Amino acid sequence: MRAPELRGDVWLNTGGRPLTLAELRGRIVLLDFWTSGCINCLHVLDELRPLEAEFADVLVTIGVHSPKFLHEGERASIEAAVRRYEVHHPVVNDPKMELWSQYAVRAWPTLAVVDPEGYVVHVAAGEGHEEALRRVIADLVKKHEAKGTLRRGGSPYVPVEEQVSELRFPSKAVATAEGRVLVADTGHHSVVEFASDGETVIRRFGSGERGGQDGPFDIATFAEPSGIALLPYDVAERAGYHAVVADTAGHRLRGLDLITGEVTTVAGTGAQWRTGPDSGKGVEVDLTSPWDVAWYGAAGGVVVAMAGNHTLSVFDPVSGTIRRFAGTTVEGLRDGDVGEAFFAQTSGLAADGDKLWLVDAETSALRWIEPTGESFTVHTAIGVDLFSFGHTDGPADQALLQHPLGLAVLPGDKVAIADTYNGAVRRFDVFTRQVTTIATGLSEPQGLLLHDGELLVVESAGNRIGPLDSSSAPTLVSGDAHAVRRPPTVLAPGEIDFSVVFQAPPGEKLDDRFGPSTRLEISASPPSLLADGVGTGTDLSRKILLAEGVTEGVLQVVAQAASCDDGGEHPACRITRQDWGVPVRIQADGARELSLVMAGEPAE
Repeated sequence: MRAPELRGDVWLNTGGRPLTLAELRGRIVLLDFWTSGCINCLHVLDELRPLEAEFADVLVTIGVHSPKFLHEGERASIEAAVRRYEVHHPVVNDPKMELWSQYAVRAWPTLAVVDPEGYVVHVAAGEGHEEALRRVIADLVKKHEAKGTLRRGGSPYVPVEEQVSELRFPSKAVATAEGRVLVADTGHHSVVEFASDGETVIRRFGSGERGGQDGPFDIATFAEPSGIALLPYDVAERAGYHAVVADTAGHRLRGLDLITGEVTTVAGTGAQWRTGPDSGKGVEVDLTSPWDVAWYGAAGGVVVAMAGNHTLSVFDPVSGTIRRFAGTTVEGLRDGDVGEAFFAQTSGLAADGDKLWLVDAETSALRWIEPTGESFTVHTAIGVDLFSFGHTDGPADQALLQHPLGLAVLPGDKVAIADTYNGAVRRFDVFTRQVTTIATGLSEPQGLLLHDGELLVVESAGNRIGPLDSSSAPTLVSGDAHAVRRPPTVLAPGEIDFSVVFQAPPGEKLDDRFGPSTRLEISASPPSLLADGVGTGTDLSRKILLAEGVTEGVLQVVAQAASCDDGGEHPACRITRQDWGVPVRIQADGARELSLVMAGEPAE
């Protein structure tokens, strides 16, 4: 397939100059279709860094930012995201998702490899493709060097000028028993301890370098820390540290000793979880982008929002063990028992007695968990589905948020919500079930902290933390309802041939030594969309039956494949996994087959 030419309304990291595939002819171009609020897209940015360094003279990576939410399409938002996540390659904004459609993309993230002659030769959806891409790129280098069609050269990347500030994209904050304020200074890869005024710096945990080194506060390193949880006094005494930090990009939990300043890894190996055990001794279990943490006595430990796979875990600081608490790894919004509920990139936690409040960013939802008998039940206060959002106040069942990332419990049975992409703080009244807006005009608020009677707001894109102006009365905003602008897939009613394409990269084969090497799970929202075909199996293809009378919905698909090096006594093996939420519309002239590409050559 000839690669469509690149077009967009804003170019970043190029000095403002648009790039074309025509001028890059002779180079290998890797297009990364991403959006800044997608945790899987952030994982891919980390996977691409070593490839960009290894193939610097032949590979040009271009990020195609195709936004899910309205806020993500705004220039200021994209510029902030590029700086926040240290994106060191050109980025083009695709606000109307035109490039997305031209390249037949169906999921965030998706990677497309364009060869030196301008043809799309490989497509990969999801994450975990680093080694496969390395093999594909190396194969292209060899092939086109032999043909004389490979052109080596420097990168078109032009770095932006950085602004120096005390905080850089901070995310969460907590107050200690002594009244000091700990702030996760995410962009500086550290945790800052402020005096009670919230302005005077006492010390920093972390050298400022990105990493995972333990040790004294000025030597230890973090990787984009986010949530912080203080332990109860008796638990801290037994655990040997006072606070737990969600070291998000490092896929670890870190313990802070607030007396000695020592930093230790208490859970996580540093490797990202893809499959396998998610319970056991903390330092032996892989984690995946822990985003927030909160002490929740009803569950017996620190609840961890595992944003990377849409689950919640519980970490016991005394025993040092961690276990799955809630969620199935399917991204969505489904209430009920914690073991069967769906979550969507949980990014904020706040405990209030037996209740644990949480915000799910990707479903723009406020939810809570509470004990019921011997288990726990999940409820939704605000939120509709993966594709609906907005800024609307009023009754909770009609209210809308836009990608909230934080919250705080307020006196009088109220919950404050950091409505991040609306630049607002919202308030939910538990008794009246009414939602109001108490502040607007904020720069991506991500964390809230009730401290000495004041509500402090962590404005991530504003690089600051400060008190909320409480002089204005709460207001009722009647904004428009919005939906994700992805074009739906039009399918015919009745039986559909469904498949996921996975081709092992050069030098690899499917790993079937211990049984089937693939896994496919399909569900739907609403559940009534599918009359047959729901469930989990080992084949990457099956027939699904669309129910009569349902005209639209979302197919929720999780696919996984295990592959190993072909040959050698101890071959390296890896898991490739992708989640899709595919919006579909049912009409008579629709297609009777649907194929999703997890990895392989694109269809003609």
